[in-house]
Amino acid sequence: MGEGIALAFAQAGVQVSLIDLKPREPEAQADYFAATRRNLEAEAGNLVALGLIGAHRVAPLLSRIGLLPLEEGGQALEGCRLVFEAVPEVLAAKREAFAWIDRHVSAQAIIASTTSTFLVTELAAMVSAPQRLVNAHWLNPAHLMPLVELSRSERTSDAVVGELLQTLRAIGKVPVVCNARPGFIVPRLQALVMNEAARMVEEGVASAEQIDLAVRTGFGLRFSVLGLLEFIDWGGGDILHHASAYLSQHLGERYQAPQSVRDNMATGRNGLRDGVGFYDYQAMDVQAYRQTRLAALVRQLHNTGLAPRFDGGEPLRP
Repeated sequence: MGEGIALAFAQAGVQVSLIDLKPREPEAQADYFAATRRNLEAEAGNLVALGLIGAHRVAPLLSRIGLLPLEEGGQALEGCRLVFEAVPEVLAAKREAFAWIDRHVSAQAIIASTTSTFLVTELAAMVSAPQRLVNAHWLNPAHLMPLVELSRSERTSDAVVGELLQTLRAIGKVPVVCNARPGFIVPRLQALVMNEAARMVEEGVASAEQIDLAVRTGFGLRFSVLGLLEFIDWGGGDILHHASAYLSQHLGERYQAPQSVRDNMATGRNGLRDGVGFYDYQAMDVQAYRQTRLAALVRQLHNTGLAPRFDGGEPLRP
């Protein structure tokens, strides 16, 4: 993850230092950095192969990433404005890393943990100034995926969150903010979906190949255009409510509709057709909104080679 984050900033023209927090003998350190450099070179080569950069950009890209041993890292942190912690998901390792970072960074530096396991509220006690600690959860591969989930505690400074949001947007990322809850946003959603997919294989509903084909050509395509809550409003919260009642009867309570869906149905807030649901559409040009979302879906269909075909021949085009 550290390598991916370094590439993300280096791609945007920012100089980055990767600090190895594990003390090593000189030979072991050289071997470790050689392996790290090979990894970075391989990822840069992939960017070329994917047509994202020209081969002439590889050397400048990699030159922006410095590799520093522990004994040199402290000095590098003194003038650093933003530090990402990316040590293994072991609490003792986190505690040791934060103690070391805390000793060396300036009072103005922002400290961001990339943990996907621990809550920022658990980590806050590991630094002397909890108001500057935030969780920045990147999705793999970090240098390609736009999303970064920022998780804050009640003690996290608004100014720290605002500056980190601005920094991430400046390098082309799409940051979102959530409170400190297990699973953040994406991991919590995907854990449910992935477990349910595995459960369907166990139950003989369909093969792994058929389930994944359905996801790639239906589920995934649709939700690349509409957010989940947006889709509830699009189809109608009452539809979800009734479908959930049927599914929970046959598949268990994990399919019961949450209270928010029940409340929306009871108060006539079912989404687009009522003018309000999880979103408020009353001041919106709904027809233009629908057309924009459908146009985005058509672009995705063409990008994936799945656009409907006219008379069975050429794909329909806008």
